[in-house]
Amino acid sequence: MRILVTGGCGFIGSAVVRRLIARSDHRVINVDRMSYAASEEALEAAADHPRHLLIRADVADGAAMREIFATHRPEAVMHLAAETHVDRSIDGPAPFIHSNIVGTFTLLEAARAHWAALPAGERTAFRFHHISTDEVFGALGPTDPPFTETTPYDPRSPYSASKAASDHLVRAWFHTYGLPTIVSNTTNNYGPWQFPEKLVPLITLNALEGKPLPVYGDGSNTRDWLFVEDHAEALVGVLERGAPGATYAIGARQPRSNLAVVQAICDLLDELAPDPAGGRRRLIRFVADRPGHDFRYEIDPARSEAALGWRAAHDFTAGLRRTIAWYLDHRPWWEGVRAARYDGQRLGGGGGR
Repeated sequence: MRILVTGGCGFIGSAVVRRLIARSDHRVINVDRMSYAASEEALEAAADHPRHLLIRADVADGAAMREIFATHRPEAVMHLAAETHVDRSIDGPAPFIHSNIVGTFTLLEAARAHWAALPAGERTAFRFHHISTDEVFGALGPTDPPFTETTPYDPRSPYSASKAASDHLVRAWFHTYGLPTIVSNTTNNYGPWQFPEKLVPLITLNALEGKPLPVYGDGSNTRDWLFVEDHAEALVGVLERGAPGATYAIGARQPRSNLAVVQAICDLLDELAPDPAGGRRRLIRFVADRPGHDFRYEIDPARSEAALGWRAAHDFTAGLRRTIAWYLDHRPWWEGVRAARYDGQRLGGGGGR
């Protein structure tokens, strides 16, 4: 297939592009406006591959999207382009409305016009896969069952509200216009190439440099953690085997409190890169909680696992070890990012697109 991937230079998007180029014969049209969190380096060998084309464009630019569809005639869309950092959405929600809501609407309209003009067989085969988050479901209590595909929406932050709105748009275009759309919702992602403002790289890099390790509240807020390459595998499965109109909840069955994640990072770094000054747990600092901080997210992926024949390959310990080893081996990349685009002071916002 010719697959249009939006946000393909982002954290999850680049993992999807790498997976498509390395392990399929699909062609990838990668559309990314190259915002602060995008990295062309994250494409690795896919960057210069003949089946990959990078186009710098904003999904909210209707003229650009219509031209891309007319020129490249994609047979499927994987829509990952989004603003994802919760703290940034609290500080300034406007970019989240622009990218996540207006951008999704604009892309849907360009896709609908393209799809409507296709021959009947190609219309039937076309797919629009929208990648979303479990944060649209709101917060779980300590004993609540995990989210599923049928959990009611209850977003609590500007970020999650913007993603909820985009999910609703995608489903409306399926029911109203017949556009073959699919939605997937996922948990916190982590792994190589994640922008350093997110929790796992932020704590890893601060700990390496002997800086304080900030933890919101008492650290008991809990998330389900999914290794990014496992997520990319699931997303390709959704595109290739998913049913139009369906929703797929993708998780790893690996819940951890924020404090447990920070402590695990400290302990692995103490093993892989010992600090003469002592164990890294000494650097943990509890700070004032952020507004509207959801207590717990967790997904029950049973339905998706059965439908896709997929299950996360990495448990949290194995995935975290791979991630920390990657950051240890790629110091020039993250030092360059910190010097140019991010000072390391903003708290981590969990997983991200």
